[in-house]
Amino acid sequence: MPISPTYPGVYIDELPSAVHTITGVPTSVAAFVGATSRGPTDGPVHVGSLADYQRVFGGVAGDSPVSYAVYQFFLNGGSDAEIVRLAHNDAKQATIKLGDTVAVVAIGPGTWGNNLRIRVDYSTKDGPPADGHEATSYNLSVLDAGTGTQERYLNISTDKASAQSLDKVLKGSSLLALPASPVLDKAPPKNDDIDPNVPDQNPFSNAYPKRYYQVDPGSATAQGTAGSVLDLGDYQGGATGFADKKGIYQLYKTNIFNLLCLPGAPATVLAPAAALCADRRAILLVDPPSSWVTVAEAVKGMTASQPVSGDAAKNAAVYFPNIVIADPANNGAPLALPPCGTMAGVAARTDVERGVWKAPAGTSASLAGVTGLAGATGSSWQQLALTDADSGQLNPLGVNVLRDFPVIGPVSWGARTLAGADVLADQWKYLPVRRLALFIEESLFRGTKWTVFEPNAEPLWGAIRLNVGVFMNNLFRLGAFAGAAAKDAYLVKCDAENNPQNDIDLGIVNIVVGFAPLKPAEFVIIHIEQLAGQLQT
Repeated sequence: MPISPTYPGVYIDELPSAVHTITGVPTSVAAFVGATSRGPTDGPVHVGSLADYQRVFGGVAGDSPVSYAVYQFFLNGGSDAEIVRLAHNDAKQATIKLGDTVAVVAIGPGTWGNNLRIRVDYSTKDGPPADGHEATSYNLSVLDAGTGTQERYLNISTDKASAQSLDKVLKGSSLLALPASPVLDKAPPKNDDIDPNVPDQNPFSNAYPKRYYQVDPGSATAQGTAGSVLDLGDYQGGATGFADKKGIYQLYKTNIFNLLCLPGAPATVLAPAAALCADRRAILLVDPPSSWVTVAEAVKGMTASQPVSGDAAKNAAVYFPNIVIADPANNGAPLALPPCGTMAGVAARTDVERGVWKAPAGTSASLAGVTGLAGATGSSWQQLALTDADSGQLNPLGVNVLRDFPVIGPVSWGARTLAGADVLADQWKYLPVRRLALFIEESLFRGTKWTVFEPNAEPLWGAIRLNVGVFMNNLFRLGAFAGAAAKDAYLVKCDAENNPQNDIDLGIVNIVVGFAPLKPAEFVIIHIEQLAGQLQT
């Protein structure tokens, strides 16, 4: 507020700064959607390493294409991922009775929950209950006998209103079990072989008799089941999937994701997934359809009907052929897989090393852990080595090829979106150009929210030009744009010329941001000329 001087002297006034720093958003957070061995199904889970994934969703498993994609993602340089586990509606969670009461259920459906073991003891801060009295608190130990994962929760209260009640303790902290409904409001019978005088003993140690609560093997209703194979309805979340944020739309619950992988998903889910990516400013990494076994079939498939078409194609990219790895779940046997997880990792590594404006392709875009290339998937596959001629057929159609070069090894050898066919002449032909634009859009979308409800006049426009200009200039200095000088590389316009009075009256402020993209050098042409010998004088 302006100062109203009332007495002679010095007045201090603190003015608000016009500087609002715009921070670039992450560019390499990969999202994986599909079936996993275990884990929750009610929302995305952020993982920062393969160990994080294994702790929540189990290890690499033959019935989980997502697990292989995540494995390849982290192996190739990925560091952040969002995992959405899907299960068909006939999948069931395992239930465990503590005494005569159903007390807990597995945190997610699947047969893995049948391996849960639970022990109860009264070695709490209140001590064992007196004779003839019920315990008011207890300790709960949970074991996944399939993986050896253990959890132990101390001083659980029988008071459902307490912060230490069973539901409050397990929800948000346990990766194995959840309280059943209604919540248990009394202490379950303890396991007799737990010694209350040794509070920190391992309740599942071989030193003690193996007595615990488990899933009733004789009850079909208590058993966890994996359910049927995922279909389009599971990915779309049913009729209310979009509104209720189910299926792939659970990704709306994430802060940000940049790359979407759907390993093993039906082809019919690609269109809604591409629309989701367009809305969230992300790229869909499309795996080659199962019919693309040879180069000729891939050319025929792209000519007839590409995997993603229309406006959403600029937010999708397809790679061909499939990759071959040493199967970590089957003693290193060769296994052919879709390449989406591998390419997500390569893109993440390239972003860190060079920036999002560098194409994840070239001799530096090596495919770690890849031992070969194949048209088909599964354990029965044949080597598919693409030549320059093969690449020459697929590249003009917008298909990014994977090549295996002598000495260099397998690499990514393409950088186009599915709008990158030569015949389309689309401005979003190249993947790095599209990803850079999405990065700028998302960064400015988040970084200019302070402008909402500000007085819409020249002081605001000047502040916008300052802050957006600084952000764009930083990118220019990092080498993200073409042009020898800043004026040739980008522009930021926000003034009276593009903010007429009518827009001001409607509460609209218009900002124009342009940039000169760096396009990848696909074709390097070397002209060689023979010079005639000349006498030296």
